[in-house]
Amino acid sequence: MKLLQKGYTLDIFRPALGCTLPTNVEDYTGTVIFGGPMSANDDTQHDYIRKEIDWIARPLKAGVPYLGICLGGQMLARQLGGKVFGYPDERAEIGYYDIRPTSHGDAYGPWPERVYQWHREGFDLVSGATSLATGGEHFPNQAFSYGGTAFAIQFHPEVTQKMMHRWLVKAEHRLVLPGARPRHTHFEDRFIYDRQVDAWLDRFLDQWLATASVQPASLAAE
Repeated sequence: MKLLQKGYTLDIFRPALGCTLPTNVEDYTGTVIFGGPMSANDDTQHDYIRKEIDWIARPLKAGVPYLGICLGGQMLARQLGGKVFGYPDERAEIGYYDIRPTSHGDAYGPWPERVYQWHREGFDLVSGATSLATGGEHFPNQAFSYGGTAFAIQFHPEVTQKMMHRWLVKAEHRLVLPGARPRHTHFEDRFIYDRQVDAWLDRFLDQWLATASVQPASLAAE
């Protein structure tokens, strides 16, 4: 993982398995919530979803860098009062899709031409947020920042070849959803775009972590 390569240690918490999220966010350089098969709208069904959404208020208040990837980005949108939505036909983005930086997003470029997606829901651009990147007509909001230290991205720059294989096996049934890309294109496009995505992520993480007011070498990740 890039954060380990950069010399950071990771404290990993899994609320879905009963872990308690840290209250001492000020002791961390940054906080990250990754993706998952659940929905940010499942807070009425699963207590840990509600607790995670509420917990995001801690790094926001403390000014500790927050990064939400896919589900984590949708949770940030919910915490800020935004809407997370899907479509009746379960339309999805699964595979590689075009992405376009906004004028504000140019500061975090150059961006890859395409990024890896795996989701059936998207988020609205919340009031006070700055759009950084857009996508297709069904899921137009792909990245935003809020308050200078909080960032949400809809796509998965962290995905590895091993992860891609696992997702395509465990969630193979989702490849039939409207909008999903055929299996073979996932690997073909990875060969084409992986270097671009990797270079973008390396630069972005440095810029994101630079927003921290202090630099202890550890991060809270879920």
